[in-house]
Amino acid sequence: MPREGCFAEDSPCEHGVLTLNHPWIPEPQNLDLNSLRAQSASLVSPGGLIGVSAPMRMIHDLICKATDRPFPVMIVGETGTGKELVARCIHSLGVRQRAPFIAVDCSSLSPTLIESELFGHLRGAFTGADAPARGLVEAADSGTLFLDEIGELPIELQAKLLRVIQEREVRPVGSAYARPVNVRFIAATHRDLRNAVDKGTFRSDLFYRLNVIPIEMPPLRVRKVDIPLLVVAFLAKHADPARPINRIADDFWRFVGSFSWPGNVRELENFVVRCIALGSGPVLQHEDGYDCSMPAKIPGYCSPTDTQSLAALERSAILKALEVAKGDKIAAARILGIGKTTLYRKLKEYRQSPSDAGGSA
Repeated sequence: MPREGCFAEDSPCEHGVLTLNHPWIPEPQNLDLNSLRAQSASLVSPGGLIGVSAPMRMIHDLICKATDRPFPVMIVGETGTGKELVARCIHSLGVRQRAPFIAVDCSSLSPTLIESELFGHLRGAFTGADAPARGLVEAADSGTLFLDEIGELPIELQAKLLRVIQEREVRPVGSAYARPVNVRFIAATHRDLRNAVDKGTFRSDLFYRLNVIPIEMPPLRVRKVDIPLLVVAFLAKHADPARPINRIADDFWRFVGSFSWPGNVRELENFVVRCIALGSGPVLQHEDGYDCSMPAKIPGYCSPTDTQSLAALERSAILKALEVAKGDKIAAARILGIGKTTLYRKLKEYRQSPSDAGGSA
């Protein structure tokens, strides 16, 4: 019997294959947000992790094993795959769930104050230290410290963090004495830390100390059977009650299932939110989610050859957006994610160009 909140074997997925016509997935023409919230809640872990595919079954199994074990966890994966959600799942399902969960983005810590932020300081320890302060490690005492982007931690700080993990004590800046701490460490990175160890930019002893329970997050492109569940959950989360969505277009499903999603789950959520925000009717349309950074999203767009210039790619995307928008320049600008003034200026340039084949658009 799995732990409450962990992945259940009777989830609506057989051999990791979830199809759009599965009974759990609502008929597009009969989409009720209240029922969606109730149904999606039955498949969402306490940390917000969604997925019933074979790769996500493995992630859920690892989460359930890691929850009550005190060892450090290392979560690796591409940006946007949900590494922090996994860390929160481990914390919220374990014995430390009532204690603090402190998330630290190691890449955003101030280089001059990073030691003080992590370990705290005494009054007068440095210029501007007018009062003593607890560090983030002490703030997470009895709970979990999540070190996101651990690969960005300066190597001179890595030795001090290693000592905290090994000795279970922290010494604030300016203090001669260490204080005991009881912290569960979870680290995450999108980098190849083994390669960083080989290059000498990451300490091997810290890597092995943190990499006790390794969890590798799968990119969305290898778990596309989870996309319908994710879309439904994002729609229920972000839908505007004043502008209800009562149907999802068939082309929307085809598009989200065929696109590669290099930004993973975060990009998919952003796409769904953009479709909701820019949509003008009760039908969720994939055209409303286009942005100019990814012209290949536009139906009928041909992949550019290596010899095409940036200007040619820009022109191709603009003309294709106008085609999709049936000549509506404001709608085309919205598809491209640019201002209408910019679009008008570009069209004027194309009309003045003797090579223009579509300047009358």
